[in-house]
Amino acid sequence: MLKRIFIPLTGALMVLGLLYVGLGLDSRSLPSPLVGKPAPAFELESLEDPERMITEADFIGEVALVNVWASWCSSCRSEKPYLMALARQGVTIHAFNYRDTREDATHYLAADMNPYDTIAFDPQGDAGMEWGVYATPETYVLDAEGIIRYKHIGPLDAQLVREEILPVLEKLEAEQS
Repeated sequence: MLKRIFIPLTGALMVLGLLYVGLGLDSRSLPSPLVGKPAPAFELESLEDPERMITEADFIGEVALVNVWASWCSSCRSEKPYLMALARQGVTIHAFNYRDTREDATHYLAADMNPYDTIAFDPQGDAGMEWGVYATPETYVLDAEGIIRYKHIGPLDAQLVREEILPVLEKLEAEQS
C-alpha cells in the first residue's frame, strides 16, 4: 500500500521540481551556439523588392546589427526607437522580417520610419530557424567577416544599448581599424 502511494508521489515531486527550475530560467540569457561562428547561409527575397535576392553575403563587409522583427510583435515596436537612434548614429542594421506578410511589414515600416539597411523577407521563418531564433525580437552583432559576436533575445532598451550593444560595436570597430 505504501509503495502505491510513494512511487507516484515521488514521480510527481520530481516533475514539479523540474518545472520549478525550468520556469525560473531567464530565456533571454540562453546561450547561442552560433556566437563565435559564421552567420548561417540563407537566400531570401528582399522585403522591398521581391525580384532581388538577399543572402548572408549582403550582411557581411562591415560591423553591423542584424535584427529579427515582425509587424505583429509588440516588443518589436517598443525597441524601434532604439534601432532608429542606432541608425542615426551610423550603425548598419540588417534585418529578417520573420513570419510576417509583406503587406503588414511594409505598412509597419511606412507608418514610422525604417531603421534597416537591408531586409530579408522570411515569411515561413526558415532562415530564422537556421539563425537560432527563439522569438521576436532578437538582435545579433556581426563583425566585418560575418562572424556572430553577440546575440540578444528580446527588445532593446536604452540600458542594453548603452551597456552591451555599443561596447561590442565599438570593440569590433576598433579591431577592424
